[in-house]
Amino acid sequence: MNKTKFDRYEFKPFIIEAIGDLGFYEPTEIQKRMIPLVMKGESTIGQSQTGTGKTHSYILPILQKIDPARQEVQAVITAPTRELADQIYREILKVTSHSKPGEEISARCFMGGTDKQRTIERLKIQPHIVVGTPGRINDLVKDQALIVYTADILVVDEADLVLDMGFIEDVDQIASRMQENLQMYVFSATIPEKLKPFLKKYMENPNFVHIEPKLAAAEKIDHLLLPGRHRNKVGLTFEALKLFNPYLAIVFTNTKKTADEVADALIEKGLKVGRIHGDLTPRERKKVMKQVKDLEFQFIVATDLAARGIDIEGVSHVINYELPADLDFYVHRVGRTARAGKSGVALTIYETADEDALNRLEKIGISFKNVDLAKGELVDIGDRNKRKNRQKQGNEVKEQAKSLVRKPKKVKPGYKKKMQAEVEKIEKRQRRLNRGKK
Repeated sequence: MNKTKFDRYEFKPFIIEAIGDLGFYEPTEIQKRMIPLVMKGESTIGQSQTGTGKTHSYILPILQKIDPARQEVQAVITAPTRELADQIYREILKVTSHSKPGEEISARCFMGGTDKQRTIERLKIQPHIVVGTPGRINDLVKDQALIVYTADILVVDEADLVLDMGFIEDVDQIASRMQENLQMYVFSATIPEKLKPFLKKYMENPNFVHIEPKLAAAEKIDHLLLPGRHRNKVGLTFEALKLFNPYLAIVFTNTKKTADEVADALIEKGLKVGRIHGDLTPRERKKVMKQVKDLEFQFIVATDLAARGIDIEGVSHVINYELPADLDFYVHRVGRTARAGKSGVALTIYETADEDALNRLEKIGISFKNVDLAKGELVDIGDRNKRKNRQKQGNEVKEQAKSLVRKPKKVKPGYKKKMQAEVEKIEKRQRRLNRGKK
């Protein structure tokens, strides 16, 4: 077993084995500071941006503290979205899959959009760790199907988003039913004022860990944005791959099903494509990894298992076929390229619905260049918000013009038309002035 800098925490052997398998060598800043606090059972508020490794900063020590012999809920982890809850759950499974007989730790994920009655029936045996969205966990607790009074660890991930989405009351109700000596770990990119009463209620003199945002990704990566505009995404991906002619490119998708669909479609178009996702058996995965090493593939289609779980050398290009639900994984995905001082390219195909996620990535220091494919070439298309800004400016001019036109005291027939004509005249004048300023 390869030694890593995680060995200092004296985790159980199966956790150390899992860390090695995940390709982690040295703890990130938040992991260095959070792991000892969770191990000691000291409530903590962790303020950190996307991409700092916070998920494993609480998963690993919580798994260390679970007693497999007690078949009852010992830790509850809440996340504001189904995607994030599922992501956390999968990360837990990656570690617990290494446990040996007699030390198995059970985890279950509960979220809306699933069959509640079936879930209740399966809760005859309570899991050690509960992960899920606050609303669904609270429903199951109120129905007395999920028993949380045995648990003394509560994690509230993305707390500012929990607040924004109106779930803080659900979290409050879950917490109030848990052990009195509750250890609470709250993670949030920001700490809004409205969150503070909740924190004060459950956390007496908590530790505060604040990780200053650093540059989120390697400096030598070109981050390119390609608008999907409802075009055929496989076609766009194929065109980009042909144009890049990479040493080795990974195309990332969010699900195994999409990975298979994209891989099949690219193979049909004549590319030799490898695939890596969770449905591959260990033998199949080993075979693909050997083929990658032997340079049999120029293209790989993969889920986020390859973003962190598997180390692939020589990646020159990364294509995000879709943005990951958990933006931490954007950083992990693009981190496959531009390693050991080399440069790399990360192209993301996006739709209008991704604007919020792109804004959040820009806030943590990702600088995007906006491009499009035209006649087999990548062309720079300038700021993606250009149209939006122009529209906003136009609305401002219209409002300004309206405010300058007064409604006559005595209303005569046709006054609305006259007013409209006056507004348009002022609008034209204002636009000319604005152009002149530029």
